[in-house]
Amino acid sequence: MADTNYDVIVLGSGPGGYVAAIRCAQLGLKTAIVERELLGGICLNWGCIPTKALLRSAEILHYAQHAKDYGLKIAGAIEADLEAVVKRSRGVAKQLNQGVTHLMKKNKITVHMGEGTLTGPTSLTVKGEKGEEKLTAKHVIVATGARARDLPFAKADGKRVWTYRHAMTPPEMPKKLLVIGSGAIGIEFASFYNDMGCDVTVVEMLDRIVPVEDKYVSAFLEKSLTKQGMTIMTGAGVEALDVSDKGVKAKIKDSKGKVSETEFTHCITAIGIVPNTENIGLEKLAEMDRGFIQIDDYGRTKSKGLWAIGDCTPGPWLAHKASHEGVTTAEAIAKELGNKDVHPHPLDRGNIPGCTYCHPQIASVGLTEAKAKEAGYTVKAGTFPFIGNGKAIALGEAEGFVKTVFDAKTGELLGAHMVGAEVTEMIQGFVVGKTLETTEAELMNTVFPHPTISESMHESVLASYGRALHI
Repeated sequence: MADTNYDVIVLGSGPGGYVAAIRCAQLGLKTAIVERELLGGICLNWGCIPTKALLRSAEILHYAQHAKDYGLKIAGAIEADLEAVVKRSRGVAKQLNQGVTHLMKKNKITVHMGEGTLTGPTSLTVKGEKGEEKLTAKHVIVATGARARDLPFAKADGKRVWTYRHAMTPPEMPKKLLVIGSGAIGIEFASFYNDMGCDVTVVEMLDRIVPVEDKYVSAFLEKSLTKQGMTIMTGAGVEALDVSDKGVKAKIKDSKGKVSETEFTHCITAIGIVPNTENIGLEKLAEMDRGFIQIDDYGRTKSKGLWAIGDCTPGPWLAHKASHEGVTTAEAIAKELGNKDVHPHPLDRGNIPGCTYCHPQIASVGLTEAKAKEAGYTVKAGTFPFIGNGKAIALGEAEGFVKTVFDAKTGELLGAHMVGAEVTEMIQGFVVGKTLETTEAELMNTVFPHPTISESMHESVLASYGRALHI
C-alpha cells in the first residue's frame, strides 16, 4: 500500500501550489501535491502562459500587416489562421504542463490526481480514478486558486458568452465582440481579438479602463486602443444580454444614462474572479471573507497546521504573488518543523508588480501619484515619453512613457508606471529598486545601457527632479 503520510500536502498545483511543493521538497520535507485537473493549474494551462502565446501571434500579425512601416514588402495577403494560432497556444501550455510533471519527479514530490477535500486541518481525502485515498500530513497548504465570475443574468455557455477559458479555444472567430470589464484579462483579450481583425467593444463600469493603474496610463491606453479601432465605453454598464444561436443582444447604459441595444456575435465576461474554496471542507477550519481564506503574513489560517496561498486568499490575484507566497509558506513550515537555517520573509504587497500584455503593454509597481498623495506623502513625480528615446524610435515603438513617483522628503521610490513596448520586461528594475528601498540618488547614479528603451526609466527619475536630459 502506498504511503499516505507526509510532512506537507499541497492542495492545488498552480503557480502557488507547485512552487510551494518544490520549496518544501528542497528543504527536505516529504511532500505531496493534490490536483484535480492538470499540473500547473489555470496559469500554465488556461491563463498566463497560453494567453501570451495568443498575444504573440497577434503581435506578429500586426507587424506583418505594417511591414511597409519598416521598409519591407510582403507579397500576398496577410491573414490569421485561427485554428493554427490556437493550436500553437495549446502546444505551449502542454510543454509547460510536462515541465511541471518533470519538476515533481525531479524533486520526489508524490502527485495524487483527484478531487481533494479536507477532513481536518492536516488531513484530506482524494477521490480519483483509483477510488478514494485518505492522506495525512503535519501541514497542509491550500492553493486551490479561483475561477472566472459569471454575470448574474447571463452565464457563460462557451458558444456565445465566453470566459477567458472559452476565449482561448474559440469555436470560431468573432466578427463583433463585446468585452465586459477592462481589467488585465478583459483588455488582453480585447487587444488580441482586435489585432486579429475583430470589431471589439469594451464596456467598463468605472470612469476609466484598467482602473487600478495610474490615471494617465489609463488615458493613454484608451486613446491608443481607440486609435486601433476599438470602441471604449467607460462609466457604462451592461444591463441585460439576450443570447441566441445567432449572437448576443446587449442592453448597454452609457455614461449619460442612455440605454441602447447593440448586437454582437460573441461576448467575453471579465468581471472578476470567484475563489475555489467551497465544498472542500474549509467551513470550520478557516476564517473566510467573501469566499477568500484569511491568512497571516506567512500564510497561516486560524487552524494549526493549515495554510493557504494564492488566488484563494486576498489579492492581488497574480501568479507571481502566489509563487512568492508559496516559497514564504514553505519556509515558515520548515522553520516550525525545526529547520533553523531558513528565515522566511513576509510578502510586501507594495512591491508586487502588475503587468497587462495588451498592445501597448502596461506595467506598474507601488503607489500611483494620486494614491501617494492620499496617503499623505509630498511627492515628486516625473514622466519621460518614448518619443525621446532613440531605441524606441528605431524600433518603431515610440508610443508610451515611464512615470516615477518619489517621496519628496526622503527620496524613497514610491511607485513606477509604464505604458509602451516591452514595459512588462522592464518593470522588474523598479521592483528591485523598491525592494532594496532605493532612493532617487541610487537610480540617478545607475548607468543604463544605450541604446535601450530602459533608458526611459532613468530619464523618468531625472524628470521627477527636473533633470531630464532628452526632453
